[in-house]
Amino acid sequence: MMTQVQLFVEYQNFVQFKRQQYLRGENFNTPTLNFPQNLSPKREPLKHLLIGSPKAVTSTIHRLHVIGYASTGDWSPLLPTANPDEVMSILIRQILIQ
Repeated sequence: MMTQVQLFVEYQNFVQFKRQQYLRGENFNTPTLNFPQNLSPKREPLKHLLIGSPKAVTSTIHRLHVIGYASTGDWSPLLPTANPDEVMSILIRQILIQ
């Protein structure tokens, strides 16, 4: 039987593997398209927007850091929204489009 620490490490390894697949543009659940060889893969911006209470947004940013998706410093500062006690933060990543 695996300990909680071993399970956590296995989970982190799985998440890291899936993250790398995603960043390389791999997705085994969709059909592959064959592009002419003269077309090279391109990078495209993908914007992540978190909106919620300061505690919820900050907590989510830290969770995404723990799983290795994005550093806490990659996010914009917390910005107020039109709603009271609500903030937002944005992360822009360049993803590979094939």
